Amino acid sequence: MKPQITIKKIQDLLIKGFQTIHVDDDTSRRMWWASLELIQKEFLSQNYQKGGVWVASPLPALNDKKFFNQLHGWLWSPKGFPYFQKDYAGFLPANESATFKKDLDFISDYKVLNLSHIDGYEPFLMIITPNFQCILSIVGDKDKKIFLMKCDEESLKISIELMHAKLNQENYEEGVKFRNAINNLGNLNINDQFEKSFWPILSAKLAKLGPNHNIKTSLNNDKTNVQLSEAKLLSAISHEVRTPLTTIKTLISSTLKKYKMDESIRNRLTQIDNECNEQIDRFGLIFNAAELVSNEVSSFNSMAKINLAEIFIKLAPVWKKQLNRRGISLKIDIPNQLPQILSDSEKLELMLRGLIDKNTRGLKEGSTIILELRPAGQKLKLQLKVQKLGSFKKEISKRDNGSDLGPVLNWNPQTGSLQLSQNATQKLLASLGGHVTKRRDTGLTVFFPISDSN
Repeated sequence: MKPQITIKKIQDLLIKGFQTIHVDDDTSRRMWWASLELIQKEFLSQNYQKGGVWVASPLPALNDKKFFNQLHGWLWSPKGFPYFQKDYAGFLPANESATFKKDLDFISDYKVLNLSHIDGYEPFLMIITPNFQCILSIVGDKDKKIFLMKCDEESLKISIELMHAKLNQENYEEGVKFRNAINNLGNLNINDQFEKSFWPILSAKLAKLGPNHNIKTSLNNDKTNVQLSEAKLLSAISHEVRTPLTTIKTLISSTLKKYKMDESIRNRLTQIDNECNEQIDRFGLIFNAAELVSNEVSSFNSMAKINLAEIFIKLAPVWKKQLNRRGISLKIDIPNQLPQILSDSEKLELMLRGLIDKNTRGLKEGSTIILELRPAGQKLKLQLKVQKLGSFKKEISKRDNGSDLGPVLNWNPQTGSLQLSQNATQKLLASLGGHVTKRRDTGLTVFFPISDSN
């Protein structure tokens, strides 16, 4: 009987003779994610058009649908992650954009196979195209990791043969498909220059994450670079938080559809689903703010004429349901015939949900939040007021702003909650065409230019 081929055995074989430099877990992950971005943007994007093959474990690793559409793939993934299947392709953790989820023409041209515990759970990715090939992986014990990149002919040949053998053992039909896909690529053009380019570019990319120690502007640069590093880290964390929440939502949806259950259990699952929605929105907003702070995006580009009143009317039932669970009332005051504004409808909806959440955290049961829209010259004025329990003033009489933790988040010790900082809130609203006015103890006021004045 032939010995079982595992991902771990392939990794161990590739590491033999490799010049080992051990790093801690966090450093290895940074190297992994930076490499994935580098590989896709700088190399694969130039070489995927003629087709190819990718093999990954335990996540797909690729984050652009054009690669999935053009390349044949095999993914070894642990059981219990249905969002990797075709029906849940929009929930791939590498890309959670709304446009990606709405693309009904998306075709996932890859096979999902069960990852065994003997395969291990360290990331692995092999990409084979006619003119570009590489293998990425992380191996080693805790805080003694080795980041592995191989692109030489011998390593590629061994990995292809072992992957073929593994597929034959587990799913003979997929083994045949894998071999045919490789054969259809013809003779591979091994790019000997890739390795010479890869490591310097990766080093430069990782160096950008650290502080700049230029003597003349060391203080300012250090502060700026630390903030950028914090923002990028926060962006990655928010992504990692949303991924399991999305998985939980998918599992809840599947459970509610497939199984009969007591109404109390159904209500509890629905409550969990609602909480997941709220947290996904919160961290989606944090992700957008982190992108702006780290200058990865200058502004949102999908600006168009929108009716803000219609958005309020559409979201009002959701807001009321959310606030009612906490014993808070919502009043919306919108006159007829309001002018349109220029903004990004999808991003603005997320921002408005974030403002509701931000300004109702810590409110006592019985409080009321009031939203008003009014024309104000060439602008549309949005006012958010809070009427606390026992107060007749439709205002926040006293607000504890907490303290900022870096450029994106604010920590409120009284409520124990993390929210967007004032600076991040202003930047996000500015990217959506809004301007926040700073007035003490009067809630929140935002001005949007009407579309005709732009």
